[in-house]
Amino acid sequence: MIKGMLPVLAVGLIPLVAGCAAESGDSTDPSGSSSAAVTTSADVAVTAADAAPEVGSSPLAAGLYQSAYSARNRVLWVTSAVGRPPVKTSALYKVNPRTREIVATYVPPVTDTATGALEAVYGVAVDDEHNNVWVTNTRNNSVAVYNQKTGEHLASLPGVAHAREVVVDELHNVAWATGVTDGTIVGFDTRTFAEKRRVTVQGANPAGLAVNKWTGTVYATDLKNAQIIEVSPRSETPRLIPTGAGPISIDLSRDGRTAYTADQTAGTLSVVDLRQGKVTKTIPTGTGALSLATNPRTGDVLVVNRGSATVSVVDVDEGVVRETITTNANPNHVTFGGGTAFIVDKSAAGADRKDTLYTATFCH
Repeated sequence: MIKGMLPVLAVGLIPLVAGCAAESGDSTDPSGSSSAAVTTSADVAVTAADAAPEVGSSPLAAGLYQSAYSARNRVLWVTSAVGRPPVKTSALYKVNPRTREIVATYVPPVTDTATGALEAVYGVAVDDEHNNVWVTNTRNNSVAVYNQKTGEHLASLPGVAHAREVVVDELHNVAWATGVTDGTIVGFDTRTFAEKRRVTVQGANPAGLAVNKWTGTVYATDLKNAQIIEVSPRSETPRLIPTGAGPISIDLSRDGRTAYTADQTAGTLSVVDLRQGKVTKTIPTGTGALSLATNPRTGDVLVVNRGSATVSVVDVDEGVVRETITTNANPNHVTFGGGTAFIVDKSAAGADRKDTLYTATFCH
């Protein structure tokens, strides 16, 4: 089961910053503004170190787990699942990233008519190349594919034990998923949905995933053994790289040479030089570091700290926490769309025990 948690910095609807200029060639600005950069004298005066994020929040739905941003459609996909098996309440939500409002709800198929159990959705990743959404069905040991345009359930792909996360390599047409309980990392063809590769590391608990979009190399955190599992297209044997204690989430630097792991046991962010295969920095962030994501514009890393109910904005070059965003209890996941971070919690703080969706927009 996917873990994670956060508290609330801002309550109510706060618009995303309309004045945030996108980087050259960046078409992922969820504000819907033009991708052309507009610079004013005031903009020049503000540095990355000076700019605090603009934060907003809204209750969304019960049982939130993860989210993924589609640049192609300018929507946010959010998964939810409530309770223990048989899970009867689960949905894949299409969300307006600017207003944080649900625009469409897709309910997974029933897997057991006797109990009404659903193929509940947990992890999520977007495939904009083929206009699909991939999800992990943790309780069903499978992954599934949905169409972004219609929400149609296209396929269920079994054989991923306690499937936790999924990541899509659009350039190489591969969707990778982690099987936590059997030490597997499984790759599926995003065109045919056929299994392409299966790598097993005995005694490992693969959890978080990241992929180098240039090389196709995929990286998984081994939650049990304080290491990163590197699976390269050029090698049949996975490479094992040390990192912090209890690594559960991973992302890469913009150049793909550095990995960052959220170390749940240690409550730290580890900075790992992938060429040298060693940790170069260990940065305390908060209790139960659970999820992280790299800001594609600044290179800063956001770390969700479940036990601390905070999100740390980390300057990885300096090795310091620049900002701390306070949320509701139990923050669960963070992802980026352009210069906006999307964070979900499992606080059940809203009406009807709804969990919260946060937006944190970084202008610089």
